[in-house]
Amino acid sequence: MAPVPADAEAPATAVLSPGPAAADGLLDRYGRRATDMRLSLTDKCNLRCTYCMPAEGLDWLAKDKVLSRDEIVRLVRIGVDRLGVRELRLTGGEPLVRADLVDIIAGIRANHPDLPISLTTNGLGLDKKAQALKEAGLTRINVSLDSLHPDTFAQLTRRPFLDRVLRGLEEAARVGLGLVKINAVLMRGINDAEAPDLLEWAVSNGFELRFIEQMPLDADHGWTRDGMITAAEMRSLLERDFVLTPDPRERNGAPAQRWEVRRRATPETVAGTVGIIASVTEPFCAECVRTRVTAEGKVRSCLFSHEETDLLALMRSGVDDDAVVRRWQEAMWGKPKAHGMAHVGLGAPDYVQPERTMSAIGG
Repeated sequence: MAPVPADAEAPATAVLSPGPAAADGLLDRYGRRATDMRLSLTDKCNLRCTYCMPAEGLDWLAKDKVLSRDEIVRLVRIGVDRLGVRELRLTGGEPLVRADLVDIIAGIRANHPDLPISLTTNGLGLDKKAQALKEAGLTRINVSLDSLHPDTFAQLTRRPFLDRVLRGLEEAARVGLGLVKINAVLMRGINDAEAPDLLEWAVSNGFELRFIEQMPLDADHGWTRDGMITAAEMRSLLERDFVLTPDPRERNGAPAQRWEVRRRATPETVAGTVGIIASVTEPFCAECVRTRVTAEGKVRSCLFSHEETDLLALMRSGVDDDAVVRRWQEAMWGKPKAHGMAHVGLGAPDYVQPERTMSAIGG
């Protein structure tokens, strides 16, 4: 699939009305149907990445405000059995800080033997939990890693824990947690020059690297459109050492545009693949299939939404599954066309950054 131009609008799909029927699943007004559930387990994190969180951290949610294990298992069951969810990703914050993480995954797996369950993590403590996560039923893992240099890692995360992350990656690969994916955000003048080295390291270790454009979801509100590294720049950086050709596989609503990677020294051999998530400059809103639930059980129909729908309070009021289904469908029916607005435009004059940061939303 060719990249979408930076100024492209989501297709002018006819707005549907008056609302979704029970059999429609998580349908929105523009004909998109969410099948990929992103569920945050906590807003807490043990890193302080500059593009995500302030140095002093945030005011964490009280334990009783966060979805419990049983509430998580129930929500996933409703999503899968009643609303057409076909893939689950557990996020945070940092999900590994939840003491009951293994039990959560085991509970979900008991209900859904064939559901793909992935986890996005910073990798701290993964070396100690990878085997248990695998045995509980986790099928794949994404680890955030922006630099292989200790000083740069510490500058970006405000913590000196690179060696611990690398140990976690080694263990995840050893126990066979699916295709291990690496998420990296390039910051201008800090780690952007490392892009080719990161890719060489990833393909050499059998990992799939995914570069992510920095998005305006940082707590310090320091993001600027001109200051970020664009997808086009990322490809240019990588092409110093590699030949990139479009991956022939269908994208199927995935956020990453994949490219086959060939080293310039051996262009006849595919060394691996790399993905680029270009939410800002090559948006994919028209094909979005995600529904997000925050750690306190609130549906965000779009990552950049300013509205949320509370499912946790509804469940705790004692309602049956039918009521949760209706509320969830209503939340997704109101999904905005793109970037929390009626048009594509991160960095546009009318774009207003959500109050929540990425760690509080769930990636």
